[in-house]
Amino acid sequence: MASYSLGREFLLSNMSSSIADNSPSSLELLESLKSQLREASLKLQLSILPQLIEAGVAGYQILMDYLLEVKDHPAAAWVAGRALQLLHPGSDPDVSTFLNTHFAQGLVPLPATCTVDYTDIQTALMAQAFEQADRLTLQKMCELAGDNAVKRKWLYFTEINIFPIVDLQTLDRLWLTYSVGNFGFSKQREIWLGVGKNWEKLWPKIAWKDGNTWARYPGEFVWNLQAPAGHLPLTNQLRGVRVMDALMNHPAWQAERS
Repeated sequence: MASYSLGREFLLSNMSSSIADNSPSSLELLESLKSQLREASLKLQLSILPQLIEAGVAGYQILMDYLLEVKDHPAAAWVAGRALQLLHPGSDPDVSTFLNTHFAQGLVPLPATCTVDYTDIQTALMAQAFEQADRLTLQKMCELAGDNAVKRKWLYFTEINIFPIVDLQTLDRLWLTYSVGNFGFSKQREIWLGVGKNWEKLWPKIAWKDGNTWARYPGEFVWNLQAPAGHLPLTNQLRGVRVMDALMNHPAWQAERS
């Protein structure tokens, strides 16, 4: 089993240099990638995506076919979200037409029952503009809380308590989908539960605090997928833990499990 795994990793690592032509061997490699994209482990699926981007038009087509195939399958959302990000900045006209036709609003459905519109957050996350998406997330949460929160640009914990379940779940799903499951309130909650609900253990885990020093906004936060799990989205802990505590204990997460 180990030798098979190493052989497959070697195949992937040398793929980009072999796919450039249209030889039978390169087409065979593309077919192998296409098959593994649907059947392999999450880690391997993610490693295949950049290989397909580097393959050019043939690789784009495989990714576009895959996105159409899985767009309504939540289990494939993390791989699909990453595929969409990698295709998003592409200059190929066929890719642009495809994205505008099938994914103009993104991959994550935005329920009509949501209190506010989260389209601009989805757009930012698709473009990997994580700092912008974080600012928009706070802005939208203030809109949920009402005019006073919009004016002050921060939240009271009591306002979190009355957030509609569908809105918090939608925000969370957006962050999970476009971070391969590494960001989002539910991810933060998973880590918080894993450290026994101990806030002082949570902060360094998600790189919000180093020793006794809070990370400075925005320069000391990591605005890309290399950030630690749970790093985004942010809340202002300088005002205390009550907002974060309200988020972690919101009924949205119990409803999601039921």
